[in-house]
Amino acid sequence: MMNQRVADITKSLENHFGEPKWAGGGRPLNSLINTVLSQNTNDKNRDAAYEALRKKYPAWEDVMNSSPAEIAAAIRPAGLSNQKSVRIKHILEWIYETYGSLDIDFICSRNPQEVIDEFMQLKGIGIKTISVVLMFTCGVDIFPVDTHVHRICRRIGLVPDNASAEKTHHLMQSLVPGNKSYSLHMNFLKLGRTICKAAKPRCDECPIVRLCNYGVQLNQSSNQNR
Repeated sequence: MMNQRVADITKSLENHFGEPKWAGGGRPLNSLINTVLSQNTNDKNRDAAYEALRKKYPAWEDVMNSSPAEIAAAIRPAGLSNQKSVRIKHILEWIYETYGSLDIDFICSRNPQEVIDEFMQLKGIGIKTISVVLMFTCGVDIFPVDTHVHRICRRIGLVPDNASAEKTHHLMQSLVPGNKSYSLHMNFLKLGRTICKAAKPRCDECPIVRLCNYGVQLNQSSNQNR
């Protein structure tokens, strides 16, 4: 029953927003560092930090061989720069020591679960971060759970209200229709940024309000108060 509900939600969002199509990603390492920078900040700050980092260090080897303080200075727009700089340097060193180079394009042909298990050993790489890399750059049919997606899944009632982001990730993988992870993820992002906002969701504009626990309860409450 829950699988059908998620399928209906996926279809309704595609009817409303369109069906996003994965057009092929860039380099996995670029995506990995970019996603680490995105933690606890917005897209604008992440992009500013990534651009500043690549301008200062054209090659990832240059970043790896720099001090955390120098890296932190470049990525300051992303926030938590002292913490992120240490983690980025450690991630690059680990990749080089483990695989012999900083080219990790090969992860796209590896078993996704093996990649997840290997990279989640590192501080700064959780299930969301590595899932984003696998989905966006490798086209893996995996459903990443970021802040917007986590909020929406709980608000709709697809997962328990007290579920952690990691728990939501594991629960949602079997609920999303096959080959629809990218579509649902991207449309949930659109929904969360435009309609299903954290503070004031605009339920009257929502294309899936009839499939949403919060929306149904709100409608019932409104009817009772008439």
